[in-house]
Amino acid sequence: MTAAPRPVDVLVIGGGQAGLAAGYHLRRAKADFVILDAQDSAGGAWRHAWDSLRLFSPAQYSSLPGRMMPVPPGGGCPSAADVVTYLADYERRYELPVLRPVAVHAVRRGDGHLSVETGHGTWQAKSVISATGTWWRPYVPHCPGLRDFGGEHLHTAGYRGPEPLRGKRVVIVGGGNSAAQLLAELSPLAEVTWVTQRPPRLLPDDIDGRALFDLATRRHRAVQAGEQAEGIADLGDIVAVPPVREARDRGVLKAEPMFARITSRGVAWADGSTLSCDVILWCTGFRPALGHLAPLRLRGRDGLIPARGTQAVGEPRLHLLGYGDWTGPASATLIGAGRAAKKAVATIVEQVNDDRDRGS
Repeated sequence: MTAAPRPVDVLVIGGGQAGLAAGYHLRRAKADFVILDAQDSAGGAWRHAWDSLRLFSPAQYSSLPGRMMPVPPGGGCPSAADVVTYLADYERRYELPVLRPVAVHAVRRGDGHLSVETGHGTWQAKSVISATGTWWRPYVPHCPGLRDFGGEHLHTAGYRGPEPLRGKRVVIVGGGNSAAQLLAELSPLAEVTWVTQRPPRLLPDDIDGRALFDLATRRHRAVQAGEQAEGIADLGDIVAVPPVREARDRGVLKAEPMFARITSRGVAWADGSTLSCDVILWCTGFRPALGHLAPLRLRGRDGLIPARGTQAVGEPRLHLLGYGDWTGPASATLIGAGRAAKKAVATIVEQVNDDRDRGS
């Protein structure tokens, strides 16, 4: 469903978990707002995740504000499909004004507003919340010989399940959770080699998403206070979800050092050793999808937009939601997005009310 553009107090870009969390708080504040989503149906990036993906935490610890995620049949942690169903229901339950598919191409400064250019016309908003996430920008690090490889390059974003890789020689690159989980899934049916920059470290079996959220919050507060985050676990450590524990018990959760270059037939290390493979599976993460904000010229040298909380330092009418710890502790998670959205909306509503009082 699309609609003709009109002036609006708040425009949210992105209808995934962060955008919906913002919509919930905007609805409660009785704000004039609209959510533009480039996808053709609800569910955000969860619609594109691999089939076996599950959350790290039970449903009661993985919910957006206002509505608990239902416990999946049989208990356990919800799957990606469960999250899609939940987000679609959430959107309907709160009658959030999501327009889709509407792709946002650019955000520009206007006279007292931000102009949001889309494939269906240009909107004017007093405030904009960018909640486009990271899934749409998969990251593959530069490596000598990358283009010389005669096999298949595959990123986590394009992986759906193990069957297409059955019987193949696969090199998995990356030391995080996705690499460990896909190693666990692929190792029974493919010849898999895992390579990492540093030896992978599994968190204790009793650590799940609840504890990780608390750790992220503690780390963020320490950094904000100018304190050392020593003693706070590295959030890149691997959560020992059941498939990963099973792979560990099978003795396959072992990693080789990172290779030095890619050859036409596989990979090669600095000591001259080589390995032939059919597929290089890059579990190397994502970058924030911020291309639509380029006209505002806000990015720093690190590629991120400097922000205080969720508010862009160089453009106070812009808020960034759901991109990770730099826009709120654990804000790329379901529970973290809700908490960051509440603070962002409170600031935005105050701004809009102040503008009205000044007659602007």
